[in-house]
Amino acid sequence: MSTLFENTKTAFAYKSDKDLKKAKFLFNTMSYPLFVPIGTRITPFIMKTGLPIHGIIRDTIFRQFVGGETLPETATICNLLGSYGVQIILDYGVEGKQDEADYEKAKLVFKDVIEYASTQPNIPFISIKITGIARFNLLQKLNDSPRIRSGIHDHEEEMAEWERVKARLFEICTLAAEKNIGVLIDAEESWIQDPVDRLVIEMMETFNKEKAIVYNTIQLYRHDRLNFLKMFHRIARQRHFILGIKLVRGAYMETERERAANNGYPSPIQPDKNSTDRDFDEAIGYCISNIEEISCIVATHNEESNKLAYDLLKEKGLAMNHPHVHFSQLYGMSDHITFNLAKEGCNVSKYLPFGPLKDVIPYLMRRAQENSSISGQTNKELALIKAELKRRKN
Repeated sequence: MSTLFENTKTAFAYKSDKDLKKAKFLFNTMSYPLFVPIGTRITPFIMKTGLPIHGIIRDTIFRQFVGGETLPETATICNLLGSYGVQIILDYGVEGKQDEADYEKAKLVFKDVIEYASTQPNIPFISIKITGIARFNLLQKLNDSPRIRSGIHDHEEEMAEWERVKARLFEICTLAAEKNIGVLIDAEESWIQDPVDRLVIEMMETFNKEKAIVYNTIQLYRHDRLNFLKMFHRIARQRHFILGIKLVRGAYMETERERAANNGYPSPIQPDKNSTDRDFDEAIGYCISNIEEISCIVATHNEESNKLAYDLLKEKGLAMNHPHVHFSQLYGMSDHITFNLAKEGCNVSKYLPFGPLKDVIPYLMRRAQENSSISGQTNKELALIKAELKRRKN
């Protein structure tokens, strides 16, 4: 571990002994080999049966990774983290709905989140998923058919539906620009990503003239995304807008490989982790080398990549809090990175989801899987928590 991230006193200053012990219990439980694979399969089912496990989930995994069920409930965490120089990316953690009424409701919630963020001193961004305001199957059709993408299509109903999606996002981004809040568009599966990219370019061209308001997310575990970043940058130069980019490694590896194998096409995923790490770090270097034209968010729990971005700022004589470089980690994970970067004066945030417990279950299941699948992530969290509890005893 880099000495930059070793200070557990700084990392956990915001947590009481009781909170730390609860986190220790949770990560301990998640470290059992069969707990996560079995738990992630049966929890959504048990939630639907009405059995009394809501309280257990709310007091354990929900409390660790989620800001609350409602927007006002996030205020306590937002204020607490803000007092340590840590900012917030608010995420309404609802996705995968299937009808227009739900999409309209989600749009209104996103607008409420922007309004709320604009009243707070430490919430510069909100995060949204296009699948929160658009039908998954529509995005897949748009991805598969060049004729639909070009706007020439027999199904007028679907084109009207796509226009409504664009109108929703335009409305969200218009308010965000007015309130000076960044909108981070999450990445999706590769087979629906193309229309998302095209839509985000459209929004950037409108809203990113003066500063980055709209950000696209690039998953570097895809082997084509480093080239996509460079192509995206060329488009931004040609059309005279600031490129907003959130860099992540990725979230859909198993489903991507499985779908590629089942459908007989080459997997879009990198051949190995080293290739992902290489492209991620090269993307950081590319963004910081073009810092006047690209505003980037380094969203990772990887210590080496965070250290690289930190070192590049130093090497180039750039301010640690340069407005075009922002670091981010998920709430409930990697506090040793977040809070030590904040202490160094960097722009750094926690990605804080909120929403009704039943609606954020998919998010929570992904967090559980991520902690068990990232090499040593659960054990790393545990070791840091134990080290801090031991330090506090001495």
